[in-house]
Amino acid sequence: MTTASDIAPTQVRTARPPAPPRETSGLPSLGPEGTALLRLLDDTFESWGITAGARAMTMPPLLPANELARLDYYDNFPHQAVVAAPLDLEQPSAAARCRESGHFPRETLREAELGLPSASCYGVYLDLQGQRLPEDTLVTVVSWCFRREEHYVGLRRQLGFRMREIIALGSAEHTERHLTDFSARVNEFADAVGLTLRKEAACDPFYDAGSSKAVLQRLSPVKYEFLFEDLAIASVNTHRNFFGERCSITTEPTGDPAFTSCVAFGLERWLSALTRRHGSWQAASDAVRRAT
Repeated sequence: MTTASDIAPTQVRTARPPAPPRETSGLPSLGPEGTALLRLLDDTFESWGITAGARAMTMPPLLPANELARLDYYDNFPHQAVVAAPLDLEQPSAAARCRESGHFPRETLREAELGLPSASCYGVYLDLQGQRLPEDTLVTVVSWCFRREEHYVGLRRQLGFRMREIIALGSAEHTERHLTDFSARVNEFADAVGLTLRKEAACDPFYDAGSSKAVLQRLSPVKYEFLFEDLAIASVNTHRNFFGERCSITTEPTGDPAFTSCVAFGLERWLSALTRRHGSWQAASDAVRRAT
């Protein structure tokens, strides 16, 4: 076994870029108390879906980039996109160059064929493509999600985070009712755990203010966020029949493209809000247990 005394002094003194703190790099860790509270919250949100009739599923953490492109993901969210690329094995110096610079240069990578999705529901739509579903279908998943940001802040804004979603597929009435019912559920739970939320319509920030998409979203919002102070911790989203058409998901008995909607919970953001409100992991956990 090699020990520190076995390493040449010149190796010990070799300067390398210090790794950024995980909190500021968007990759904070959780200790036992935070982990227990995250699991408690996720179990609570999942139970809402199961009680409503949702089937629990597990999606892969990466998806084919060409499939995400087919869903306009890279057109709508280019600023958030993160992709994964394998090393080019014809570049044997790749590891050394990463140690020196803190990253793999472009020329050491092969083409990126995999995408890291920014929301849990993309995997569900791709998994169900080509299927005909009952008009009142519900699915619930929790997945790692990834978003490139200009900066990261603790549990509030992360590169990698977990999102629980409860997704409705089927008739337009079903998907609209889903959002109405769960909007009320979010507000009731927030009140019970001592969080004062406000609900605001959200518009994708990259749309030009005068564009047709921006105007449509102002007239008929497709996304509402639930904010604690300035932090969005949950959202309700309607996609109309966009994913039904793109993924050839149809409904019984008509065979029409399915409408979809989802309720999303950013689990680490709930941790941030609860600990900010109650002051400690223990007090935040007690509040959730009383509410459930």
